[in-house]
Amino acid sequence: MTLPDSGQLASLHRALDQWFSEAARDLPWREADCSPWGILVSEVMLQQTPVVRVLPVWLDWMERWPTPAHLADESSGAAVRHWGRLGYPRRALRLHAAAVAIRDQHHGRVPENYAELLGLPGVGNYTAAAVAAFAFGRRETVVDTNIRRVHARLFSGSALPAPALTAGEMRLADSLLPKDQELSVRWNASVMELGAMVCTARSPKCADCPVRSSCAWLAAGEPPPSYTPKGQSWHGTDRQVRGAVMAVLREAATPVPREMFEQAPADLGFAPSGVGIPLAALHRLNSAPEQLERALEGLLMDGLAEMHDGGLRLPA
Repeated sequence: MTLPDSGQLASLHRALDQWFSEAARDLPWREADCSPWGILVSEVMLQQTPVVRVLPVWLDWMERWPTPAHLADESSGAAVRHWGRLGYPRRALRLHAAAVAIRDQHHGRVPENYAELLGLPGVGNYTAAAVAAFAFGRRETVVDTNIRRVHARLFSGSALPAPALTAGEMRLADSLLPKDQELSVRWNASVMELGAMVCTARSPKCADCPVRSSCAWLAAGEPPPSYTPKGQSWHGTDRQVRGAVMAVLREAATPVPREMFEQAPADLGFAPSGVGIPLAALHRLNSAPEQLERALEGLLMDGLAEMHDGGLRLPA
């Protein structure tokens, strides 16, 4: 790996900063008047989920719960219900727990520094750094999947970063961060945007890259990855069954008896309505009884569902 000298690094900073000012997507959590709470919600929702799916859910959440206190005053089940189909619904529980902590421990205000953000339930290193940077303008090293991929290609000449984040990657990211606080925030955002829109995993648009002349991967002839990334399977998995059960619980106004999950109702000759629609989708999966049992028990164990009056419902 050949690291840029100070002059080359300053040139990279300028090039990406100018590109970002012209090409960045217009997203509501990037607006100057977006609250730190809105940025925290966006960062949690965007984990492993594309912007196109997050945007309508984020807008709904911010209308329903414009402050942490608004969400904290609701049940955790309401957070899960309005999480919709974003996937990984435990994130909704964590956001609710974070909102309660912000209300009760921080006077309703999102903490401004990395250490305090890291103390919130469900907030890890990435989210704490991202919120500190993007909500409060702090100089923090933000490293997500997109940033890792840009760094790997631009400086290491590798098609993809290592399967898991390494200490070496963090040291590299630290060394690349501009000393100027304001520029450091824009650098984090611009590298992330470059990875999301241009330096993508499967079909990078190298002709559109503002720093292609400095790219070690291009200079090396675009060598293939040293490993095959594992795709996230869905069909036929426990995750699919859990998602189908959660769709039923989100639709249900009352607890759903366990037997309704386990056995399809008789065909009455007309299309189902209400909770019958997600129930029919669940039954069409034809999952094995033990798989359905794992899904139900897993949701109960994770706090995403609870037993009440002999049936399952979202947490109160």
